[in-house]
Amino acid sequence: MSSVPRWAVLAAACAAVVAAAGGCSSDSSKTTDAKKPASSTPPGGSSSPGGASSGGPSGSPSGGSSGAPAGKPSGTPPSGTPSGTPPSGSPAPADGSIPAGPGPQPSYTVQKQPAAGSCHYRFTPAKEPLPDPACTPGATNPKVTQATLKTTICRGGYTAGIRPPTNITSREKTANAASYGYTGSLREAEYDHLISLQLGGDPNDARNLWVEPPSPGHKEGKGPNNPKDVVETKLKNAICNGKTELVKAQRAIVRDWTTALDAVGVTDKGAKGETASDPDDNA
Repeated sequence: MSSVPRWAVLAAACAAVVAAAGGCSSDSSKTTDAKKPASSTPPGGSSSPGGASSGGPSGSPSGGSSGAPAGKPSGTPPSGTPSGTPPSGSPAPADGSIPAGPGPQPSYTVQKQPAAGSCHYRFTPAKEPLPDPACTPGATNPKVTQATLKTTICRGGYTAGIRPPTNITSREKTANAASYGYTGSLREAEYDHLISLQLGGDPNDARNLWVEPPSPGHKEGKGPNNPKDVVETKLKNAICNGKTELVKAQRAIVRDWTTALDAVGVTDKGAKGETASDPDDNA
């Protein structure tokens, strides 16, 4: 029987196993890690082909791509892009339709006018004044339609109940004169509804109001003498008598008040000297 102690035998066996397996002591992990190659991944990023980190090449945003294509707009319209709500003073739509205004109000406030000098009068061959369509394209009263004629413009007293007060329109008139570069006496000019109230025009939309200079033959100190008012009365009577349609008359007066009667087939006989039933001068 061998005299070698049991513990010596066990120690020898363990030494043999260590030599074969690379170690079995509690420090073997240190030995193994020391033999591993250094990692090629930089701290704080995962590896990617070519050795680039997820942070991307130099100059790219940290944290990786957001998934949006390069150069994609942020969603904010460029400076100067229209907001979608036409400002007061914007022109009528290209299809010939007339924009609708807010309609009659319980109380009126002074409306902002186009910038000074931004509007330009036009004149007919007979030197009658016409507004700038870019500044004054007209605006309708949404309460007045072909179906509501009997309760609106064809009812006596309707326009008096929706007319803005002069303490509002007088201030607008002064500002609008600057818009058009009008330098004459405001007493001799009319602050005119392009589509008059009796034709279903909006009472206080800046797109429907302009300082109308006196017509040819005006006598200084006599106030406005605009024959447009008589044309408006004739058109209103034609509408209420069923001789023309509301929208047709509105478009005709917007295009050129001097040809509006012919445009809707209403005779102009008797227009000279005829008195307007609803003078449109506001201030």
